[in-house]
Amino acid sequence: MSGAVRPDTTRAGFAGHVPGEAGIWLFIAGDMVLFSVLFAVFLTHRAEAPDLFGAGRAALDPRLGLVNTLLMLTSSWFVATGVAAARRRRPRIPAACFAAALACGAGFAGVKYLEYSAKFTAGLTPMTDDFFMFYFVYTGIHMIHVVIGMGVLYGLIAYLRGRDIAVVNLQHLETGASFWHLVDLLWIVLFALLYLVA
Repeated sequence: MSGAVRPDTTRAGFAGHVPGEAGIWLFIAGDMVLFSVLFAVFLTHRAEAPDLFGAGRAALDPRLGLVNTLLMLTSSWFVATGVAAARRRRPRIPAACFAAALACGAGFAGVKYLEYSAKFTAGLTPMTDDFFMFYFVYTGIHMIHVVIGMGVLYGLIAYLRGRDIAVVNLQHLETGASFWHLVDLLWIVLFALLYLVA
């Protein structure tokens, strides 16, 4: 129908809008519960052995952790910018933003590889002590999220090729973006717990 009113995809039209599919929020809630338990376990063990955990923290390079934090924050900004552009029906901007976020994710993985390599070279492994067991397991689980998130971003880029931005596919973009923001949030908490908490 030519006279039909098209859905408003401007910022005002999204007031009170919950982004993405309902299923992604169930997944995010479940993941947050799981990581909350993991963080509580870490803090409990840290309280029981503050000297050991303090020594482990001192062996980490906070500069690398900070670089990765900046990469994660920057990637989330690109993703948010891409979704905002999609809502304004600017089809070329979202793919470019998602590609930039994907590059940030690759940079994060590269920095983490360098960090892991340095630790193994220094003889620090998950078997060294409780701190490094937590460090490798928790950052490893997060790295799995990063890899999955990079796959999601690549999928969004491929999905946008040759498609017009419409409400029906905007929801897919929001779903992928919501997952990536979860990955970012989890790293911020991990960075604070592992690199900063005294």
